[in-house]
Amino acid sequence: MDRDLRFMRLALALGQRGHGNTWPNPAVGCVLVQGTRIVGRGWTQPGGRPHAEVMALTQAGDAAAGATAYVTLEPCAHTGQTPPCASALIAAGVSRVVVALSDPDTRVAGKGITMLQAAGIIVETGCCADQARLDQRGFLSRVTQNRPLVTLKIATSFDGRIATASGESQWITGPMARRFGHRLRASHDAVLVGAGTARDDDPTLTVRDMGVARQPVRVVASRNLDLPNPSNLVNSQDIAPLWLVHGARAPTARKQAFENAGAKLIEAPLGADVQLDPLGMLQALASQGLTRVYCEGGGALAAALLGAGLVDDLYVFTAGLGLGAEGRPALGAMGLSRLSEAQRLSLVSSQPIGPDTVTLWRKT
Repeated sequence: MDRDLRFMRLALALGQRGHGNTWPNPAVGCVLVQGTRIVGRGWTQPGGRPHAEVMALTQAGDAAAGATAYVTLEPCAHTGQTPPCASALIAAGVSRVVVALSDPDTRVAGKGITMLQAAGIIVETGCCADQARLDQRGFLSRVTQNRPLVTLKIATSFDGRIATASGESQWITGPMARRFGHRLRASHDAVLVGAGTARDDDPTLTVRDMGVARQPVRVVASRNLDLPNPSNLVNSQDIAPLWLVHGARAPTARKQAFENAGAKLIEAPLGADVQLDPLGMLQALASQGLTRVYCEGGGALAAALLGAGLVDDLYVFTAGLGLGAEGRPALGAMGLSRLSEAQRLSLVSSQPIGPDTVTLWRKT
């Protein structure tokens, strides 16, 4: 029905507002409709609660009775820190619920739909399911693959360099591209960089000038915790959390120093090359509730994630300048000898952004 598509698309747009803010919970949208009139709408709030359905029901009040609810993910059926949303919809007296996507979490997984149907509520599923699945990729990945969605961002010269030979990289791309990058940071739970980037750039990795409700976690992957302390990352923990992913043999003194400075330490396994195992690192982050991780490099970490087939989305910002062969390449060594060994991503979009271009590639 065109009517269902219209209201579900609105619910999806509302749910997208929660990206980066709701982990470990999914970012859900909900719209309540009486006839053709919207009587309530909501989306999952920062920190994961209240849930979208509760927000919409609160706004609708008594007008929820007999209404149709459009929900982008199956209403929860379990009691956690809040009662089940399926129970709230039943208590409010809604007559019909349109669900875009079922929830694979074993605590839900059809139970929410069953509860609604048992209460005599008409339930229809699958409306805008493809878009809902795209919006929920981070949550779905954590639940079904035990790892978060990974978005990799690379800003390069037109000859694929991310810095000069001396390490200067600020700024290859222009202010519009950098603002776009801040918007991407804001839509993810965490920003991830490697130890080299943390040492060379001394970044803050916060979202600036965007009015965000919740700053992303800053994550640094450093096998031996050979990072500066103090640093801009350490000194800005009043603004955003700092997590450090390290190996089992990281020196005890360094671990203690960073813990004393307020950072959260997360141990991850090493791979065959005695570097942090990319999948093991992502699984460790998923165990902490992260669903969407935005990686800003550098080259070694980007190569490790790409080489392991763990990059879901790749944003490449390209500037109109060349840095030459002596410049630092966008990717570190990947050990490839044949083209067939390289993963191919699919082009989603390419557009100008100020004097630069941004291209989105996606794992298929």
